[in-house]
Amino acid sequence: MEGDCLSCMKYLMFVFNFFIFLGGACLLGIGIWVMVDPTGFREIVAANPLLITGVYILLAMGGLLFLLGFLGCCGAIRENKCLLLFFFLFILIIFLAELSAAILAFIFRENLTREFFTKELTKHYQGNNDTDVFSATWNSVMITFGCCGVNGPEDFKFASIFRLLTLDSDEVPEACCRREPQTRDGVLLSREDCLLGRDLFLNKQGCYTVILNAFETYVYLAGALAIGVLAIELFAMIFAMCLFRGIQ
Repeated sequence: MEGDCLSCMKYLMFVFNFFIFLGGACLLGIGIWVMVDPTGFREIVAANPLLITGVYILLAMGGLLFLLGFLGCCGAIRENKCLLLFFFLFILIIFLAELSAAILAFIFRENLTREFFTKELTKHYQGNNDTDVFSATWNSVMITFGCCGVNGPEDFKFASIFRLLTLDSDEVPEACCRREPQTRDGVLLSREDCLLGRDLFLNKQGCYTVILNAFETYVYLAGALAIGVLAIELFAMIFAMCLFRGIQ
């Protein structure tokens, strides 16, 4: 009876990890295809910093799942204690890292408020100074999402360093200007009119609202997915330890 139970657990773990292995292989395949695709899709992705970051995350996740599935499959089918122990430790590290990230996100959730971002922008933003990481990041966000400031163009009236660097001559930075198309390589509709703060030539919406609306539909899905992943990892650890202890 114990042998049948162990055999059943072994094959269940193999099937479970085989799907993880396939999922990782698919993600890796998609990521590699996007990076080397000769038909021009790579250029479309490369033009958008958020998309290219997404591709790198896809490759990292694919590689991790591929390795994890491979270790689980080999450890289960060969009943190899060393591989099973390594698989268990690998899953445990990932599980603890995700749990720590969730706890830290909850503790520092007040740092994601509109007021926090407004304070940081008005305090540190330096306009078109791309050598400053903070300013360069904000410029990329504003160009990518077609937005201006945290709440809108009025934020830059209180951006002390920006006002000082532009000698109070510009109402908004160039990153707030409307482009055709709305990408970093897009043509500005009218740089002069935009910098003077004329509504027709600049993006009026604040980035906080735009980004919140863009990702709102994915928040619950991401939460449910995170809970599902944590549950799967927990079951995987239990399976691995039971199989480890059952192997003579």
